[in-house]
Amino acid sequence: MFRNLRELYQYRGLLLSLTQRELKARYRNSFLGFLWTFLNPMLQMAVYTLLFSVYMRQKMEAYTYFVFVGLLPWIWFSSSLGAGASAISDRRDLLTKVRFPAQVLPASVVTTNLINFLLSLPLMVVLGMFFGRYPSWHMVAFPLVVVTQLCVTLALAYLISSLNVTFRDLQQIVTNLLTLWFFVTPIFYQATTIPERFRTLAVMANPMAVMVTSYQAIFYEQRLPDAAPLLLWMAISFGLLWVASEIFERRREEFAEFI
Repeated sequence: MFRNLRELYQYRGLLLSLTQRELKARYRNSFLGFLWTFLNPMLQMAVYTLLFSVYMRQKMEAYTYFVFVGLLPWIWFSSSLGAGASAISDRRDLLTKVRFPAQVLPASVVTTNLINFLLSLPLMVVLGMFFGRYPSWHMVAFPLVVVTQLCVTLALAYLISSLNVTFRDLQQIVTNLLTLWFFVTPIFYQATTIPERFRTLAVMANPMAVMVTSYQAIFYEQRLPDAAPLLLWMAISFGLLWVASEIFERRREEFAEFI
């Protein structure tokens, strides 16, 4: 892991360049351009708000804001894994170059989506203020949640992208698993609605459930996140990143051959 992180720092200029190119290319030739960074989560929020507050009657105060708080980190996570799966297999043009740092490719995908997430935060704060949820001192815990989610997301991106080079079906499997993962993560319903006998396992075993409920605690409930699950996944995320980095490093020599 330390070698990967050291090389990421060494090639930080390349990482920044690839991230900038990805941000520019994402909405190239679209009429609204960068506004889609804000419109995509807003449109998804509108759909789920209509579904669960009108048709299925979720009776929660400021339900629209509750959904938006959960959607933003999920979009960062799912977009990173969805695009990260093919980050290696789709870049033969770069990997056939001498000494190209392959670990930069999944990292640039995760970083691009992290930037989109951070750029959407002011919109979330404004929406919260509209519903009477003003920023509070509990936001001091926000960086811890972001760092934990970053480590989990980067670890999974490394792992999936390296395996997808030889097992191309993995990209399709990940897409379908993300759909299932979305519905078992308490984004449009509260974790307290999960039956009590399953609740602890359903939240603790799901890193995104821990991340989403932590963001909900900070922004929606205006309290500190539950320490035990967050600290547990913070420790797990570092271990997971170490394992994924080792697997990525061992498979890196095979990338050019298989793609």
